[in-house]
Order: sequence, then C-alpha cells, then structure tokens
Amino acid sequence: MDVAVISGLLAGYGVAMPVGAIALFLIRLGAAACLCIAAAAGLGAASVDGGFAAVAVTGGARLARPIAAMADPLRSAAGTVLVIVAAWLAVAAVRPYRAASAAAPRLALRTPLGAYATLASVTVVNPLTMVYWAALVLGRQTSTAALTPAQAAAFVAAAFAASASWQLILVSGGALIGRVAGGRRGTLAISMGSALLIAVIAVQILLH
Repeated sequence: MDVAVISGLLAGYGVAMPVGAIALFLIRLGAAACLCIAAAAGLGAASVDGGFAAVAVTGGARLARPIAAMADPLRSAAGTVLVIVAAWLAVAAVRPYRAASAAAPRLALRTPLGAYATLASVTVVNPLTMVYWAALVLGRQTSTAALTPAQAAAFVAAAFAASASWQLILVSGGALIGRVAGGRRGTLAISMGSALLIAVIAVQILLH
C-alpha cells in the first residue's frame, strides 16, 4: 500500500509541477479572481489528473495505442485552445486598463463550477498531460506486479492529492502576487506576461 501511495504521489507531482500553460493560467487566475474560483479551477485540473491515473491502473494499457494515434489531433486542438486562452487573457487585461478602471480585470470564469469545468476541459486536451499519462500506461505494461483494488485506489487518490496540492499552491501564489502587485499596471503586467508565455507555449505545440 505504501508503495502505491508513494507511486501515486510521484505521478501526481510529476504531471502537475512542470511550468506550462495550465500552471501559468492558474497563477494568473489566482492574482485576478477570488480564491474560491481559482481553487475550483485548480481542482478541475487535478480531477483530470486523477481520472488519467485511474485509467492508468485499470486497463489503461489497452488505450495506450489509441492515445498515441490521437496525439497529433490533440496537439492541434490544444494549441488552438491555448491561443484562444492567451488572447482572452490579453483582452480581459487591456480593456479595463484602457478604461482607467481601478478594479482588477474580470475573467469570464465567474463561478467555481465554471472555473472547474473550464480548466478540466483544457487539461483533458493538453498534449503534455496526455503524453505523460500515456507514457505511464505504457510503462506499466512492462511491470508484472498488478495492483490490488485497494492499491489501485490508493494510487489514484495519492495522484489526485498531489496534483490538487500543487494546483492550490499555484493559485495561492498567484493570490499573493495579486496583493503585492495589485495596482492597475501591476495587474496588467501579470496578465500580459501570462498571456505572452501561454501564446509561446501554444506556438511551440502547434509547430512541434
């Protein structure tokens, strides 16, 4: 059981910790939105990681080849989605700034449920997430030690907990940044920097 938990924690942190578009978006959301909405978005991403972890330990080997075959369409879809997200962030930041509004720019994610669903959807088509879990599935094919149902449940729970804890760290850090640089120019700089980095990641994905 301990091995399953440790493996799940390592898998969860392994997919959550690399700094990518989802991490940048969560930091930006933490700086601009209330903590409940940002936390819900982080849990949306973590839920997808937990779902992929469940697939990895319950017959996921049968899906490894179809996932690999869908890599190119998923990459195109993910790149397109990230371009839209980058443009959305930039527009949401510039409009209030030009209007000389002292309030932080509002993103379209105005409810925890909407934030949860949006980040879950983006994470599902994120090619890095797909490739990571597909590699884990393929790696498990070489292992002769099958997990018991209890061990499988522990693995999935640990992977979700690890991913969720990291996402919450990101949104909390974003909230702190928002307080320190909460002025109009500071908020604009955070938003435009996040949008630019996400756009660069999108271009890299599309040109890969």
